[in-house]
Amino acid sequence: MTQSGNGNGLALAEKYYSQYGSRARELKAAGKKIIGYLSALGPVEIMTAAGAVPLRLKGNVSEAITKGDAYMETIVCPFVRNVFDAAIKGKYDFLDGMVLPHQCDSIDRTDDVWSDTLNLPYWHFLNVPHVTDEPSIEFMKDILRLFIRTLEEFTGKKISDEAIAQAVTAHNENRRIMRELYALRKTDPPLVSGAEMMKILVAAMSLPVDESRALVRGVTDEIKHRKLPSSGGKGPRIMLIGDQIDDVAIIEAIEGTGAKLVMDDLSIGSKMYWNDVEATPDPVQGIAERYLRKLKLPTTFVGTGNTYQETLEARFGHMKRYIEEFKVDGAILFVYKFCDPYGFEVPAIKSFIESAGTPVLYLEDEYSTSTLARLKTRIEAFLEMIA
Repeated sequence: MTQSGNGNGLALAEKYYSQYGSRARELKAAGKKIIGYLSALGPVEIMTAAGAVPLRLKGNVSEAITKGDAYMETIVCPFVRNVFDAAIKGKYDFLDGMVLPHQCDSIDRTDDVWSDTLNLPYWHFLNVPHVTDEPSIEFMKDILRLFIRTLEEFTGKKISDEAIAQAVTAHNENRRIMRELYALRKTDPPLVSGAEMMKILVAAMSLPVDESRALVRGVTDEIKHRKLPSSGGKGPRIMLIGDQIDDVAIIEAIEGTGAKLVMDDLSIGSKMYWNDVEATPDPVQGIAERYLRKLKLPTTFVGTGNTYQETLEARFGHMKRYIEEFKVDGAILFVYKFCDPYGFEVPAIKSFIESAGTPVLYLEDEYSTSTLARLKTRIEAFLEMIA
C-alpha cells in the first residue's frame, strides 16, 4: 500500500512519475489484474469494481519511435504512435488487458493493430457515442453493461451494482481531494508549480484509486504548509489547454520563462477530476452521464444554442470559469499534429476565450521534446505581449 501521509508525498509522486507503471507491475506480481486505457473515456469505476487496477497508458516524449512506425502510418496521432511504440517495446508487458474507446480516428482505426500486435488476454472496444441526447445515454448504458459483462467473463467475478456504487464513491472522493490540491494554485504565486502538478497527476493515474487518494492527500497536506515568498516569484498566470499532455517537458518550457501554470483543461488533469459521477439508483446511469455529458471532449457533440455564442458557452463555459477562479492572464492551447478533433476546435476555443478578454497562444507540435527550443521562443514572445 502506498504510504504518503508522513511528509513524503512529493517524493513518492516523483518516484511513480519517473518509474511509471512500477506500482502496477508490483500489483500484477501480487495477483491483481491490470487493465490499460488510453484516455479520459476509460470507465475507471467499472474496472475498479471488477477488482482490477486501471492503468492509464503514456508514452515517452524523450524517446524516438523506432518500432511503432512499422505498424502505424506517420499521420497517425503522435501520442497514439508513441504509446503503441512503448507497448510493443515491452513497457507494458505486465498488462492483462486493454480497453480502447470510440473516440478519434487515430484510436478507432488502429484498434485492430493494438489488439493483434499486443495479443493480450482481454481486449475491449468501448463504442462510445458522440452525441449527448437521451437515446445516446441509453445507448451508453448498454455499452457500459456490455463492458461489465466482458469483464465478468474475464475475471470470473460478478460485478454487482453495490460494487460499482462503492467504486463510484471511491473515485469521487479521489476527485474531490485532487480538486483540493488544485485549489492551492489559486494563491499568487501558486503554492504548487505546474511541473509538480503534472508529476502528481501522472503518478496518480498509475495507482489503484485508494493509493491514488492517499498519495494526493499526503501531497496536499505537505504543500499546505508551504509559505508564500515575501517578494518575487510572481509571473503571468497561465492556463494550459490540450489533450494527452502527460509529461513535464512542455510545462517546464512554460514555467522556465517565469510564467506560472495555475490551471489546465487537460485530459489527465481537470477533465479527469472536475466532474463527479452522480449517485443514481442504477450506478451505470450516473457513469454514463458523466462520461458522455460532463467531460466536454472535442469528439462529443454538445447541443447547440440559439446563437453561436450560446453554443460556445455550452462547450467551453467551464474554461471561462477556470480563468476567473484561478485569475488566469493568458491561455496556451497546445495541440498535437494530426489531432483532428482538437484541430477543428481551435478557432472556436480561441474565439471564445479571447472574446472574454484573455489572450491565447496556439501551438501545434509533436509528442516529443525535440522541438521544445522553438516552442519556448514563441512562448516567451507571448508572455512578453501579455506582461
